[in-house]
Amino acid sequence: MASIPLLLFLLFFSAPRLAHPSPLTHHSHLSHLLETHERERPPASVQEAAARGVLSRLLPSHSSSFDFQIIDKEKCGGDTCFIISNHPSFSNKGHPEILIRGVSGVELSAGLHWYLKNWCLAHISWEKTGGTQLFSVPTPGSLPHVHSAGVLIKRPVAWSYYQNAVTSSYSMAWWDWERWEKEIDWMALQGINLPLAFNGQEAIWQKVFQKFNISNSDLDDFFGGPAFLAWSRMGNMHGWGGPLPQTWLDDQLALQKKILSRMFEFGMSPVLPAFSGNVPSALKSKFPSAKITRLGNWFTVDSNPRWCCTYLLDATDPLFIDIGKAFIEQQFKEYGRTSHIYNCDTFDENTPPVDEPKYISSLGAAIFKGMQSGDTDAIWLMQGWLFSYDPFWRPLQMKALLHSVPIGRLVVLDLFAEVKPIWNTSEQFFNVPYIWKVCMLHNFAANIEMYGILDSIASGPIEARKSENSTMVGVGMCMEGIEQNPVVYDLMSEMAFHQKNVDVKTWIKLYPQRRYGRSIPALQDAWRILYESIYNCTDGAYDKNRDVIVAFPDVDPSIISLSENSEPANVNFGRQLLAQRQLKTVSDSYDQPHIWYSTVDVINALELFLASGDYHLICSFRYDLVDLTRQALAKYANQVFLRTIEAYQYNDLEGVTVFSQHFLGLVKDLDMLLSCHDGFLLGPWLESAKHLARDAEQEKQYEWNARTQITMWFDNTETEASLLRDYGNKYWSGLLQDYYGPRAAIYFKYLLKSLVTGHAFELENWRREWISLTNKWQMSRKVFTMEGSGDALNISRWLYDKYLRNTKL
Repeated sequence: MASIPLLLFLLFFSAPRLAHPSPLTHHSHLSHLLETHERERPPASVQEAAARGVLSRLLPSHSSSFDFQIIDKEKCGGDTCFIISNHPSFSNKGHPEILIRGVSGVELSAGLHWYLKNWCLAHISWEKTGGTQLFSVPTPGSLPHVHSAGVLIKRPVAWSYYQNAVTSSYSMAWWDWERWEKEIDWMALQGINLPLAFNGQEAIWQKVFQKFNISNSDLDDFFGGPAFLAWSRMGNMHGWGGPLPQTWLDDQLALQKKILSRMFEFGMSPVLPAFSGNVPSALKSKFPSAKITRLGNWFTVDSNPRWCCTYLLDATDPLFIDIGKAFIEQQFKEYGRTSHIYNCDTFDENTPPVDEPKYISSLGAAIFKGMQSGDTDAIWLMQGWLFSYDPFWRPLQMKALLHSVPIGRLVVLDLFAEVKPIWNTSEQFFNVPYIWKVCMLHNFAANIEMYGILDSIASGPIEARKSENSTMVGVGMCMEGIEQNPVVYDLMSEMAFHQKNVDVKTWIKLYPQRRYGRSIPALQDAWRILYESIYNCTDGAYDKNRDVIVAFPDVDPSIISLSENSEPANVNFGRQLLAQRQLKTVSDSYDQPHIWYSTVDVINALELFLASGDYHLICSFRYDLVDLTRQALAKYANQVFLRTIEAYQYNDLEGVTVFSQHFLGLVKDLDMLLSCHDGFLLGPWLESAKHLARDAEQEKQYEWNARTQITMWFDNTETEASLLRDYGNKYWSGLLQDYYGPRAAIYFKYLLKSLVTGHAFELENWRREWISLTNKWQMSRKVFTMEGSGDALNISRWLYDKYLRNTKL
């Protein structure tokens, strides 16, 4: 039998096994909560069965190769852990070979993943990003032995959190139980024990508001549509995309009960929502003396009250506590239990009306009292995004909110900790417990972009935990959207179990071997380059994909300021052309793409992938090849656009004609590339939306929701685009060919018309035609493919030869 490679042993198991004491043990409320969680977990047999279920779905051929056993924390030295050992009764095939023990079903599942990853060099990712690589796992009866004494892996902090309040809309809006079951399995394998669980809350609210004389029809203008629920929940807007059919409310509540049941079976502690003060307008007429104010405009074009300016019940009003209590109690009634942890973000992108610390403290205290009235063990979990986003929150105001509840009753999520941590500039959140998180800004709106900061991920949680007077109680992943950049999540999920910094240079050497199932020197070199470039963003800027293809600039071309050149651009596309002058734009001309790395390095990495084409049958390799080719060509397209603008500013009709056609051809070719892999298709997003509909009208509504979220939302006039245009942009096959390409063609048409007529660029006419195209596309019922097709390797090679071989961007 094989034994663990020495390199893996040194990488993962040379660290001290004893963790630093968790700040959880320093707060009686949190210590009590952990004890409650342990007491309320299902019986050991249920959690062990949950782990076996994961194994049977993940690796059914090895269902008899592993045995699972729940153990007490005392066997972990009083901490949370899992233990991997050789099974004492193994004798031949058909008998368990590996015994995994842990304090919960999550630990058992995480232990299984840890073993498969580090002894069998397997890889587990989302299906859309290449799925699992398990063919490197030896056949039953031949699994690698671990050290004879076994391997003990302790959590340095108790919690591993997952999701963002908007992930439910950007990625999970259209999921059914089949997809949710896969995600919960993925969570368990990654060791996630504190997931957000927001499904079905609208049905709960419907029942709660009935107690306050609010009818179901009163809520039609309160809830957003299925693709926009995250923002109606946060009080950013109301009604957009709705009303919600009753079948949606009922189906989502039934789905939530399945989700929670499975999470509890694993021993997870799902985080439920709490009342934040967001109320329907009808409440104002039902309770005229209540302190209800209307919030300001949130990204509408003309402050249309039909969509914006939601109503907020002041937390100091007695009605606030009544509603908050009723909501918590209704959840208890529906679900039979909770984890006593509730997420509430009253001030998420909504600034309080008064900055007086006493007032802010009274708001916080009332919000918590609403939770506590319904659940005496309640803990408030709050996103810390407001402290990064809004300059309103100066130290006095921040401290007033954080200290408005007893220490230990509030836990803060340090959302942007991988780039702009708050813990180290706020006296550890003024001694309030917090969770170090990564990926809140890793992908705004689930935009598709290769991006990451691996070094920060590998060291940030450790440094925060070991810092003086640390109040860190967990780590977490809080991306706005999932199913992309698998390398980032592969490393971050490990940080729930590492006691010391991870050496990323060593870690990245093993990554391609695990991801592709074999050692491929050229791909090791490629991933080293990617680690040092794309996945080494240290400029401190957030990453929001504004590539020209997916976020076309809505500006008069004459105001785009380019570098000073004495000659217009040549119309050939050789390496020398794009290398001889680096065009630049002034910061206020349009929202420019974020570039933090040398695009030459990315092309070099792509060349290594193309040279390793023998492995193109491996799904994870195909995903990475398509994604890397897309990344390189997207940045190249940005430069082609600027060449087009340069030619326009020099009155070069031939240049504009050639460059614009080159750009449009590139968009068409990119669409063909993306069609090669299921992870880059528009069809599944639209079809999954329609799949949840109960009738033809719902199908039409849901598809409109899905199309609108990824293009222009939420409002526009005939000549003024939504402020949130292209916010949820995607590099999806079908979307490029059917929408992004035609939109660019309209802009280029008006460029050429301006040069031919000698008149100024018709900006208003461009906008009118573009917005009309958008609104028609949103209403369209065109069907797109659900399955990838085409030879990704040959198409990538062809595109490299056509666009990149002689080009340095």
